[in-house]
Parts: sequence; structure tokens; C-alpha cells
Amino acid sequence: MNQSPDARYEELIAKLRARGGRITPQRMAIVRILADAAGHPSAEEIYHQIRMRFPTTSLATVYKVIAALKEMGEVLELGFADGSSRYDGHNPHPHAHLICVRCRKIVDPRVEGLNAVPQDVARAEGYLLVGHRFDIYGVCPECRAAEAQP
Repeated sequence: MNQSPDARYEELIAKLRARGGRITPQRMAIVRILADAAGHPSAEEIYHQIRMRFPTTSLATVYKVIAALKEMGEVLELGFADGSSRYDGHNPHPHAHLICVRCRKIVDPRVEGLNAVPQDVARAEGYLLVGHRFDIYGVCPECRAAEAQP
């Protein structure tokens, strides 16, 4: 997605308004984090960032905003076997992810054609693709560098 974080933020706020939701400063801050985040934050990470500016905000508020955006198809949830979830509000459509097995950082790879692979596989096997999840696990450059330090 080539949309700037500011444009994405404005789009998400407009969609929440159109849905009839109240646009409080806390909700705006949650949406800002989701629109800006390249690292796919968890609800808890968003909550900890929000609490610095809005100490009375609850984790339930974070989950409610995420749920509303998910329901509208505006947030992609990445669920993991340990029960945790991470969220992508900047690019809410299925796409590939690189996931560090050490620090759990998630990045969107910038490799042309990678996101076409699931459609190509489905087509080759005669499937109608209705969704996909394409995760690539490894050790990120920062963790590799830290491991190399004596």
C-alpha cells in the first residue's frame, strides 16, 4: 500500500465517524498508532503507548477500537499459536510478513511479486482463493548482530 500514514489515519477516522462511532482523543491516538505502525503492534503495546498520554484509557478501549476497525476490514489481525495477536492498520489486506523468532518483530518484505504467490498457487491447483496468510520466519538483522557481539 502506497498510502501515507497521515492519509491512512484520516481515512480510518472518517470511516469510524461514518459508522457512527464517537471520535475521542483516546480513539484518535489508537488509530494514529495503527495507521503509523510498520511493526504490527499488539493491543498491549498500543495500550502502553496510549497510557503515557491518556492514563485513564483502558485496554478494553484499545480492543474495542481494533474490533470496530477489523469489522470494517480496516485492520489485519495476525494471530499466533501462543494466543497473542498483532495488528496491521496500515496495510489491512493479506500480504507476506517476515517474523523474527527472537524479538518477534514483524516487517512487510519489499520483494516484488511476493504477494502474488498465494494466488498463483491457488490457480495452479484449481482453488478459488478466499484468503491467505504468508509468514516467513527467521532471525532479523538486529538480533543476528546482537548474537555476534562477544
